[in-house]
Amino acid sequence: MRAVILDGTGSVEVAEIEDPVAGAGEVVIAPEAVGICGTDIHLASGDYPTGTFPVVPGHEFAGTIVQVGSGVNGFKTGDRVCVDPNVACGTCDQCLAGATNLCRNLVPIGVTSNGAVAELVKVPASVVFALPDGIDWTTAALIEPLACVLHALGRVAPVTGKRVLIYGAGSIGLLAAALVKARGAASIDIVEPSPVRRQAALEFGADHAYAPGERTTERDVDLVIEASGHPSAVSDAIAKLAERGTLLQMGVVSPTASIDLFPYDLFDRELSFVGSQSLATSYPAAVEAIKELPDLASRMVTHTFGLGDYAAALEAAHSESARKVHILPQR
Repeated sequence: MRAVILDGTGSVEVAEIEDPVAGAGEVVIAPEAVGICGTDIHLASGDYPTGTFPVVPGHEFAGTIVQVGSGVNGFKTGDRVCVDPNVACGTCDQCLAGATNLCRNLVPIGVTSNGAVAELVKVPASVVFALPDGIDWTTAALIEPLACVLHALGRVAPVTGKRVLIYGAGSIGLLAAALVKARGAASIDIVEPSPVRRQAALEFGADHAYAPGERTTERDVDLVIEASGHPSAVSDAIAKLAERGTLLQMGVVSPTASIDLFPYDLFDRELSFVGSQSLATSYPAAVEAIKELPDLASRMVTHTFGLGDYAAALEAAHSESARKVHILPQR
């Protein structure tokens, strides 16, 4: 089969590799749509600390089952499915505490095991979910990022009546804006350098969209969702938090980056800093929630590419016009 191979140095190769074969408890899926996110961008450049190379990327995906291994119940060839990319052990202390995203033995598909930017991908049946009727492939590939936002919002107090500030109007920032608006936030501001993405933020529910440096008021926000991954945004976010405000860190910041922190701020304003990585146990909820967003794909997915154009897709993902870029591996 054809697959994209990343070597962790910036090289993107489309190669012929052996077809996967479903073992016990596994299925093989023909991916129909695969999303690109910040993790993939960092992975392609080698700036992702848990990546294992060489690797086939692709963890936001949906497709059709083409092979079922022994011992698999509930699925058959031809089923339309989506996949939670986090394969957790289920037995370590973190898994038993419900933090499956922090599993001591986690195997994230498309990061440390081969993912879906290929004509076929093999996954454990335990992380496979049937697609609801009427959900198209483009929408289905958005379930994973939606699950990430659901998990993040579950890490903080309810947003009803809260003043919310979001940094970054990429796909995660836009999904966050849509969800906090639906959950009754009092106000939603977004800071984003791209004028095109600022306009998108307004379309997804933001009340105001600012370029960096334009929003000068401080200590007036209850919740900051940092979805840009830029250290300067994290620093700015802390200054914006009101008393008992919360910084929710979703953006993937380079592991070598650092910021100045004044511990007195934590004490004086009783601030909370909360991290949110991946999706933990939120995938089933996202499968259901996606049904309530029937127009999400048409508003979110701006670029599609074939399997052989992954390098171009990565470049497009950097562009200000991109909301979400999808690969169509069967094209």
